[in-house]
Amino acid sequence: TANINTVTNLDVSNDNISDLTGIEDFITLTYLNCDSNQLTSLDVSNNTTLTTLYCNNNLLTSLDVSDAIALTNLQCKHNQLTSLDVSNNTALIILYCEVNQLTSIDISNNTALIQLVCYTNLLTNLNVNGAIALAFLECTNNQLTTLDVSNNTSLNDFRCINNQLTSLDVTNNVFLTNLTCQFNQLTSLDVSNNTALTYLNCQSNQLTSLDVSNNTALTYLECYSNQITSL
Repeated sequence: TANINTVTNLDVSNDNISDLTGIEDFITLTYLNCDSNQLTSLDVSNNTTLTTLYCNNNLLTSLDVSDAIALTNLQCKHNQLTSLDVSNNTALIILYCEVNQLTSIDISNNTALIQLVCYTNLLTNLNVNGAIALAFLECTNNQLTTLDVSNNTSLNDFRCINNQLTSLDVTNNVFLTNLTCQFNQLTSLDVSNNTALTYLNCQSNQLTSLDVSNNTALTYLECYSNQITSL
């Protein structure tokens, strides 16, 4: 232990590792990259100084970051996670957890979070109400029927493609420049407040009308495969 208690950076990616037992003794670790291994579980709860964790492309079914309270960047994409608890990670700025088997994510405690990427999961519930700094949200390819982004007033880029959304309220998201909400079940979409919008794709919904007359910055619009009679 005396030989490792001053190590701050550790990169063991692509090393054919199936077990990281002993990582808890790296008490000064701030950066850990264990991408592209064969890990099925990972517990970094003792690594309280850890700020960056990359554990992408493993076989993880369990990931414990509960006491890693200094964590600002967590990337655990392409695993087999069915749950992920980041409620204690209030310093988190970046969270990438796409291509897992998550059914819900609660980031209501993560007020510093700026980027959330959680596409291609099994999400039926996504709570982003407390993530007031969120600027980038990508939740494509899930099973969401509702999504409340009314508190996310800093949102700039919002992608919710291929869900089961029947309504979407973006009236409070006045800084939104990119909105992609195609392949849902939207019957209406009000973008009159989104005057910064430059890119809008709302094709393959059930829209009957669309008004972009206020969106003077808009440079790209796709709205085909709807039921639009008024544009």
